[in-house]
Amino acid sequence: MLGLAPWWAALFVALSVTLFALPCAAQSPASAAEYQIKAAYLYKFLAYIEWPPQAFEREHAPIAIGVLGSEQLAGELAQAVAGREVNGHDVLVRRLHAGDTAAGLHVLFVGRSDSARIAQIAATVKGQPLLIVSESDDAFALGSAINFLVVDDKVRFDVALRPVEQAGLKVSSRLLAVARKVNTP
Repeated sequence: MLGLAPWWAALFVALSVTLFALPCAAQSPASAAEYQIKAAYLYKFLAYIEWPPQAFEREHAPIAIGVLGSEQLAGELAQAVAGREVNGHDVLVRRLHAGDTAAGLHVLFVGRSDSARIAQIAATVKGQPLLIVSESDDAFALGSAINFLVVDDKVRFDVALRPVEQAGLKVSSRLLAVARKVNTP
């Protein structure tokens, strides 16, 4: 090893780090690809949800998506929506932390690490035009409207219509048609 040129040593270190890191990445609870897919879904959902006019301060105000409990998803989502718009609205991403308000948001994603707060959040924003999206096993019982799950190594989502209706939102039948399951009131 001592006689190797510096570029060979650098290559050896890079390959070693890559090979040893791969098994760790495969064992992580949620892969980068999973977050990329969820971010893409969140962006696409915007075109299939109708908010009442009073949900926006002005006609072409941005659609604001808040992300609580998933920094990795917030980063992927910020990249996915950069420079994009939906129905004449720019799309913004806000990273939230425990205690932050949901005021001004149109969509709130609650990650696994904060799933215990879904019921409290849903009660706080009851009747407001906010779509709550989660990735928790008991999300619908807690007040979430859309819930991500992984089935056969694929990201899927279910929709609960009661929280959607309580928020005064409308969901396109096209979105409901691609949901894995739709819970009706």
